[in-house]
Amino acid sequence: MAFEIDPKDLIHPQNYGVGGQPHDLWTHLRENAPVYRCEIEKYEPFWAITKHSDIMEISSKPEIFSNAAGPVIMTDEQVAGRTGDESAAFNNMRTIIEMDPPEHRDFRKVASGFFTPRSIHQLDEIVTECAREQVDKLGDEGECDFVELIAQRHPLRVLATLLGIEREDEEKVLKLTQQLFAFDDPDLQRPGEDRNKAQAELGLEFYHLFNAIIEDRRATPREDLASLLANAKMKNGEMMGPLETFGYYLIVFTAGHDTTRNAISGGMAALLDNPAQLDLLCKNPDLAKSAVEEVVRWTSPVNYMRRKLLQDAEIRGVKIPKGDDLVLFYGSANRDSDVFDRPFDFDIERHPNRHLGFGTGEHFCLGAHVARLSARALFLELANRLESAEHGTSASTQIDSSFVVGLKTLPMKYKIRPAA
Repeated sequence: MAFEIDPKDLIHPQNYGVGGQPHDLWTHLRENAPVYRCEIEKYEPFWAITKHSDIMEISSKPEIFSNAAGPVIMTDEQVAGRTGDESAAFNNMRTIIEMDPPEHRDFRKVASGFFTPRSIHQLDEIVTECAREQVDKLGDEGECDFVELIAQRHPLRVLATLLGIEREDEEKVLKLTQQLFAFDDPDLQRPGEDRNKAQAELGLEFYHLFNAIIEDRRATPREDLASLLANAKMKNGEMMGPLETFGYYLIVFTAGHDTTRNAISGGMAALLDNPAQLDLLCKNPDLAKSAVEEVVRWTSPVNYMRRKLLQDAEIRGVKIPKGDDLVLFYGSANRDSDVFDRPFDFDIERHPNRHLGFGTGEHFCLGAHVARLSARALFLELANRLESAEHGTSASTQIDSSFVVGLKTLPMKYKIRPAA
């Protein structure tokens, strides 16, 4: 029986909410059509790129494959809405994700020193205390929604600490980030029928929140990331522009939070699905480091990134004209059998693990080291304290999102021992 390809499965948010990442379709495309043209009603057309080696090659050539058009494939409604009055200010803001060299390199240098492995060791105590605080909330035993109580709270506290967000504002910021990355999910949408107006209002709320922090850190700088960004100067000696400064705050928090949350929750789900792996981690907590790498490979929270061709190109014999969009599916690349032995086995001892969960090339995730440190601290705390864990009485659910993907809920039963 021939495999039926429905390209909507690659990009439609509701399809991800129902079935998660389309691994069967990706496997078919990797084997039969790794460069596949997609034309979907109400969406911009694009070429689906599903092989690990092709994504590596494309990501190494930003002078040909541009990020400037933005990372997401949009619907016709979204494209039309970008010119509307309500969304103009929000859409004029750019983050480093939407920049090409040499501009991208200049803006990346603003914070890259903070995110090096050596620099983030100052966060060891913060992430350890935060992980313990979250696990302590579980009590001795019971059932919880792991996403709500643990997975989203841990990176929220870590990033809020880095960016100067007060505890009383954390719930508000959490809700805003959920609405930003899961705008198509009916449970997380903002009220009202006008999508573009609602998204503009969302941007305005973020602006007011972060602008207050920026003004505070300019008046009284501290030794933190918030102060570094608020007072950043470009190589010409001028202060970073207001939209770029706001964009930096926005991308560091929102991208850093939702991706880490989805990796943690998806990793916990994988451990519950594979009790032998959970037992292995609990008996060998030192495996937390390699476990995090496998969790990121397995979950691939950033599902894809878009690139626009700046000149004609040929990939695997397929000629693609200048101006066309390509979509790099990291979730597919991370199950490529040409790179990974037993790609559909969850293995916390996997080595080597050349996953693309943090991207690759010019746009490798700036906060990868913080994400690793944060997730590692939580899985280490769980490994040291879990006596038992299993799926809860109801089924888990997925977010209606095809860009940043993951679990909306993860019911879990557990028994926890006190902290040492």
